[in-house]
Amino acid sequence: RHRPLSGAPSTIYHWRPPMSAEAQLQYESRVHNRQAVIAVAAGILVMAGSVVGLVGPHAKVNELTLGLITDHKRGYLDVLSGVLNALFQVATAITIVFLYRCARARRPEAPTFMPVLAVVGAALAAICAIVNPIVLHSKVNEFVSSGAQTYDQASRLTGGAGLLALQVGAQVGSLLLALAVVLIAMQSMRVGLLPRPLGYVGIFAGVLILFPIIVVPVVQMGWLLAVGYLLSGHWSGGMPPAWRTGKAEP
Repeated sequence: RHRPLSGAPSTIYHWRPPMSAEAQLQYESRVHNRQAVIAVAAGILVMAGSVVGLVGPHAKVNELTLGLITDHKRGYLDVLSGVLNALFQVATAITIVFLYRCARARRPEAPTFMPVLAVVGAALAAICAIVNPIVLHSKVNEFVSSGAQTYDQASRLTGGAGLLALQVGAQVGSLLLALAVVLIAMQSMRVGLLPRPLGYVGIFAGVLILFPIIVVPVVQMGWLLAVGYLLSGHWSGGMPPAWRTGKAEP
């Protein structure tokens, strides 16, 4: 599979050369249905996580002690929302890494750091999405079960370095994943894997991952469902030519 470098130790190898266009098309035909399911699942998961996060009790005013008491009533909903969001981030990363692989097969000069952004960002954001509500729920339980439930106690419990690190990690992970979605959507559109309208929506969806100005993530859901529909082979007017030729077809 690999050829050792001349004069170098046998543990150092060249990377395997890129697939031929025919081999790449065969690979894509084998996995496109699986990738379509993953993209659709990502679209469903992002909406499900948002809905679960919105239902249940919420504090009417922005006051820390009241917020913690309310969070105690909805702790398991927040954990479930975190798990759903983590699965969304992982499924999104799988989808865009597949798009990147297909785009790079048609344009080898595509930067290689893009899938790294997707994998690292999704992993970091997913871990924080699950761990953060669990840690916060333990703090909330301590708050409502001991002490006088004062503002000072609430501030002390929620102001630790651990929760701050999880919040920062979630933001950094979202930033990396958002950049990956934007850049890979652009690359996929550039080689003709995504029609231009779908590519532009993907760029917008990536921005909204980092800046969720819309409470309900309809753009992210719509884009992922559309990508899944395209990968399933049922796109209106047929698959874009780049999927059939294995070459860049802007």
